[in-house]
Amino acid sequence: MGKRLTRIYTRTGDDGTTGLGDGTRSSKQSLRVEAMGTVDELNSFIGLLLAETLDDETRIKLEDIQHDLFDLGGDLCIPGRITINAGQVNRLEAQLDHYNEALPALREFILPGGIRAASLCHVVRAVCRRAERRLVELYQAETSVSVHLQYLNRLSDFLFVLCRFLNRLQGVGDVMWQPGKTAV
Repeated sequence: MGKRLTRIYTRTGDDGTTGLGDGTRSSKQSLRVEAMGTVDELNSFIGLLLAETLDDETRIKLEDIQHDLFDLGGDLCIPGRITINAGQVNRLEAQLDHYNEALPALREFILPGGIRAASLCHVVRAVCRRAERRLVELYQAETSVSVHLQYLNRLSDFLFVLCRFLNRLQGVGDVMWQPGKTAV
C-alpha cells in the first residue's frame, strides 16, 4: 500500500471525480470507476455470504476469492496493471469441478433459492455477472485484459455450482423452474 490514510475524507471527490492508483483523476461515472465499484460490490456480497454458517473448506475458498477480487480492483484502479493470472482462473476451474462432482447433472433450469446461504450465493452470482458485464463494457472502450474477463466468467460458474452444493450439503434439493407454471 503506497499511502496510509490518516484521514478518510479528502474533499478531492467533491467535484464528481476520483483519484486512480496511477495519480490520474476520473469521473465517478466513468466505465472504469463503474467496473471498480461493481467488483467492490461483488466482494462486499461475498463478505455477507461469509457471515453465514459455512464449512471451513468453502469459507477458505471464498476468502481467497475476496483477495483475488481486491487484486482485480487494484488492476482496474491502475490502468495497465495486471496481477490476476491464469493460475487463479485454473484454481477456480478446479474448485468448480470439485464441487460439481458431488452434484447430480442438471436437466432443467433452476431458480435461486433453497437455504439462506445458497440464496445469498445466488445474489453473489448475479452481482458477479453484472461485474463481468461492466468489464466487457470497459474493455470494449479500452484495451482488453482477457484474464480479468476469464476470472469473472469462471467465478460466476463457480458460484452457481456453489449455490447447488450449499443446498445439497443441508439436504435441500435444487429449486426447479417449472415453465408456464402460472399460465392461465
